[in-house]
Amino acid sequence: MKVILTEKITKLGNIGDTVEVKTGYARNYLLPNGKAMRFTRENVALFEAKKAELQARQDAAKKTAESYVDAVKNAKLHMIRQAGDTGQLYGSVSTRDIARTLKEIAGVSVESAQVMLGAPIKSVGAFDTKIALHPDVIVPVKIYVAQTQDEIDALVAGKVLTFGTKKVEEEVEAPAAEVAAEETVAEETAPVADAE
Repeated sequence: MKVILTEKITKLGNIGDTVEVKTGYARNYLLPNGKAMRFTRENVALFEAKKAELQARQDAAKKTAESYVDAVKNAKLHMIRQAGDTGQLYGSVSTRDIARTLKEIAGVSVESAQVMLGAPIKSVGAFDTKIALHPDVIVPVKIYVAQTQDEIDALVAGKVLTFGTKKVEEEVEAPAAEVAAEETVAEETAPVADAE
């Protein structure tokens, strides 16, 4: 479907660009949210009449996003989650969780789509990501995920957390001992051929 963009969209285009997008993307996201208009002669004329207004709105949105940069940079995104002995989380930290935490801590409201995480966080540690407050205003942030506040403080200080190294070593050695025991049992129960 051919549409005219009414605002800048990352990886798609700027205001006034005519782009070809999938029909579902246009019908379900761009058109209902006012981010684009169908490409028709009437809409082209309407867009030209509103172009200055749309550009002013875009500039105001960018200025507002720039005013939140310091709040987002200084936000302490500390997430306390339950994890196993190896540091694997029971569940994960998603873009929605990060957006919710950012709103609670910094008072900056962002959608989960604005959190550029890539894949959900599934282990304890420190993670770098970015928040796109506006297509032109992208802020790098660090997220700390741990089981306790003490572990988060250690991560912030730059320390590396280790999880159950002794237990992991025991688990690695245990199967080898079981295999040796099984071989011994197999030798004892193996039929012995009578020598004649």
